[in-house]
Amino acid sequence: MSNSFGYLDIILLGMIAGFIILRLRSILGRKTGHESKVYPNFAEKKFSIPQNDTKPVEQNLEVLEGKDKKDFLRGAEIAYESILTSFANGDLIKLKALLAPNMFSNFSEAIKARNKENIKSDFTFIGVKESSVEKYEKIKDNLFATVRFVAEVISVKKNKDNQIIEGNPDKIKFVTDSWKFKKNINNKSPNWYLAEIISK
Repeated sequence: MSNSFGYLDIILLGMIAGFIILRLRSILGRKTGHESKVYPNFAEKKFSIPQNDTKPVEQNLEVLEGKDKKDFLRGAEIAYESILTSFANGDLIKLKALLAPNMFSNFSEAIKARNKENIKSDFTFIGVKESSVEKYEKIKDNLFATVRFVAEVISVKKNKDNQIIEGNPDKIKFVTDSWKFKKNINNKSPNWYLAEIISK
């Protein structure tokens, strides 16, 4: 009997030892220290290491030309549409993000006066037909760019009785505006703001 118990003990201990060895092997055998480090989502990407003798290219703020000019005009056209549409809708939140403080004050007063007289503005922006930079200059830490817009819109004003007092809902009209945008080069924000509407 004692011998049978001894054999059983040896078999059980052998099974336990084998189980422990397999577990340790499965855990410790995952890394040998020689595997290459591969990070998900970065394996296919190539990153250039900056050389010590490479100097960063600084943008010439004295001129506006090439790709910078095209990108600026594209943004100016979007701002032009947004400002006109937001003004017609009386959306002061959107206007504040696009206007310099003095212009925001002027637009706010115009919207208040319109609301006081119960005048409703129906406005549809068809599109910009033409845009061009008329003037660009850098004065100290500020950049100024005057843009001429030619656009198609439908603009109608109605009184409190919903009667048309200005414009034609069935007629597209051309409008030409010259807007002066401003940007401070020390401001981390890349945004330009409408600083002046030039009357001609």
